[in-house]
Amino acid sequence: MDNSKDTEHTRNAPLADRMRPRTLDEFVGQDRLLKEGGILREMVEGGDLVSLILWGPPGVGKTTLARIIAHSTRSKWISFSAVISGIKEIRNVMAEAEAFMKIEGSKTVLFVDEIHRFNKAQQDAFLPYVENGTIVLMGATTENPSFEINSALLSRLKVFVLDELGMDSLLFILKRALNDEERGMGSEHISASDELLSLLAVYSSGDARTALNSLELAVMLAKKRKLSALNEDVVKSAIQQAVLKYDKAGEHHYNLISALHKSIRNSDANASLYWLARMLEAGEDPLYIARRLVRFASEDIGLAAPQALEQAVAAMHAVELIGMPEAKLALAQSVVYMSIAPKSNAVYSAYEQAAHDALNTMQHPVPLHLRNAPTKLMKEIGYSKGYKYAHDFQEARTDMQCLPDELKGRQYYQPTSRGFEGKVKGATSG
Repeated sequence: MDNSKDTEHTRNAPLADRMRPRTLDEFVGQDRLLKEGGILREMVEGGDLVSLILWGPPGVGKTTLARIIAHSTRSKWISFSAVISGIKEIRNVMAEAEAFMKIEGSKTVLFVDEIHRFNKAQQDAFLPYVENGTIVLMGATTENPSFEINSALLSRLKVFVLDELGMDSLLFILKRALNDEERGMGSEHISASDELLSLLAVYSSGDARTALNSLELAVMLAKKRKLSALNEDVVKSAIQQAVLKYDKAGEHHYNLISALHKSIRNSDANASLYWLARMLEAGEDPLYIARRLVRFASEDIGLAAPQALEQAVAAMHAVELIGMPEAKLALAQSVVYMSIAPKSNAVYSAYEQAAHDALNTMQHPVPLHLRNAPTKLMKEIGYSKGYKYAHDFQEARTDMQCLPDELKGRQYYQPTSRGFEGKVKGATSG
């Protein structure tokens, strides 16, 4: 059999594809799942195939791992793209899998890349075949399966979370590719320092594919310039610029805004600035961040530092009036102010309790003494009778009941002793 064409195809394939691991021993990263005794390794070595979802960021080996799992059990492998396939293609593949099961007595492993792109009807089409064992469904996704996969299908799948690759893993992958003469760049005889390889790893943001693509381009540039080793200029030219991972409607979006909110709440100005920068430099809508800061000012600071709301609103106006990039500093100022400000969620908690009563108790009528009486009839039937004008009393406070009788004594607002709120604590009691 002549394998020359296959060899030539492999030689011309991108470096990331050529260096794709073929066995678990070649696979780098995901030690939690693949170490001795790890659940995925035990599944592969035991030949036990289950339908599963591999969830993780780009370039961590989801497709590669699925292939290794399938090939280790000698099952038929069919790769399927959710981007270009529809119901018709799914049914054709299912018919093929049923025929294979009858003839060979073996299951078909159906790998679906970007499975989150399938709509509900497409996902439902897999259900009967997963249930009766005709196929083993393996899906890969960068999005949270809890939100993107139908609950009926998700309940029949085991979800494995793959982590972003760390620096040690990326450096190992880059060194192996640089020195491998069979599949990598070893035949080019171009060296690279650990410092420059670390630079490639940093700018890949945990994505092995990005790191290998950058390495391949750097080696090509070095070869063109007749260099025997990579230098900083070549590496930076290959990198171009950092590719910040961000999806304005996806998992990274919600993770980053959560990190920003919780860092401010924890009074960590440095972490808060970092998460703000991550979002802004990746292209997040600055007005979205500004709106969240306005919310934070009342939710987590409140009357402990009332000026926080002014800072947040001012930053939002700056975004609207002068735009980016000038408004970055206004947002940064607001974030730092709120990070170092005293914190209180007393107003937030008070409103939540009041809202609960407003929604879950009877719609109690307004007490007569709190109602206006603009007409004679209203006065005659008791509107405004017994009302006490606060300014006529010392400290502008009276013993007048303002809640409905059914809610008498409710204490929604419980001020803390922090910041400005502590100073007014006595004025709000009673």
